[in-house]
Amino acid sequence: MKVNLQAVNFNVDRKLVDFVQEKLDKLEKYYDKIISSDVFLRLENTSDKENKTVEIKINVPGDDFVVKKTAKSFEEGVDLAVDSLERVIVKRKEKLRAI
Repeated sequence: MKVNLQAVNFNVDRKLVDFVQEKLDKLEKYYDKIISSDVFLRLENTSDKENKTVEIKINVPGDDFVVKKTAKSFEEGVDLAVDSLERVIVKRKEKLRAI
């Protein structure tokens, strides 16, 4: 799957890029028709500890899924977002089977 990663307000390191790619590749075992994904990593300018926002948009035929999570670290945010996407994708696949 093609992953477009964009970092806002900071420079992303290679380990984080590999981590995101690895997590998103696992989604393909739930739904093999995923075309691509756009990942936005944002560092918010707040005093909160949870100032890292991860937004993931998955492109599938006929639909797009967008999940946005805020956490203490980008890794934690990616984990939360991928878990949510996993549930959404499984629901969509079940709906398609019911038709």
